[in-house]
Amino acid sequence: MVEWLIGVPPVMQALLASLFTWGVTAIGAATVFLVKNINLKIMDAMLGFAGGVMIAASFWSLLSPAIAMAEHSHSQPAWLISAVGFMAGGLFIFLLNRYIPHQHPSDKNITPSANRSRLLVLAITLHNIPEGLAVGVAFGAVAAGYEEASLAGAVALAIGIGLQNFPEGVAVAMPIRLEGKSRLKSFMYGQASALVEPVAAVVGALAVSMMQPLLPYALSFAAGAMIFVVAEEVIPGSRENGNHGLAANSLLIGFAVMMMLDVALS
Repeated sequence: MVEWLIGVPPVMQALLASLFTWGVTAIGAATVFLVKNINLKIMDAMLGFAGGVMIAASFWSLLSPAIAMAEHSHSQPAWLISAVGFMAGGLFIFLLNRYIPHQHPSDKNITPSANRSRLLVLAITLHNIPEGLAVGVAFGAVAAGYEEASLAGAVALAIGIGLQNFPEGVAVAMPIRLEGKSRLKSFMYGQASALVEPVAAVVGALAVSMMQPLLPYALSFAAGAMIFVVAEEVIPGSRENGNHGLAANSLLIGFAVMMMLDVALS
């Protein structure tokens, strides 16, 4: 995959990589065609795995390169640049969650069925924005020529986000199917939740290409946004059914897999 992307313009690289991550979400949503329901232990394990992948990706593919790039800046300390971007990313998702109506698959207070499907899709869509931005910024950093950023690292990030998008597709499509919607409609809702990723990836790649001094902030921003999603939704969601040990071990596995991907491909 790395060799195939060599020579491709960075915005196109980001678009192709984010189409891959969207595709994995669609594969997850397609489980509604194969099963009537999914075992809660399996779902919790997948969510734990997704959390581990996102945490590892946030550090190795985003925050660590951001700190290294910020060290070349003579205007502000590296720790300040990284911290400001990181906290801004978390605040961005916090504000989105607070002011945009949405509902998570595990919410106990069920919204009437007529609106719930749209709110479920919106919830996962909000959380896919930082993932798309992360992919775009990573490929934009490679195009900017920073030695801390590598094409292999950007590809590893896209693969990691793709891996954790599978349970997101399931988490949207399956509850909607259980509400009585058709398999096709449930699938369409599930895959639609990731359509924002290619858009966000292109925006991220274009932004850092045109404003290279903002790159350390952008990488840190994407890391903070992803960590907020993990802390606020993914980890709590993986523990709601009482499978705490399974969720924790799955998180460790996801972290290790993403760590190995990033180190092996970089």
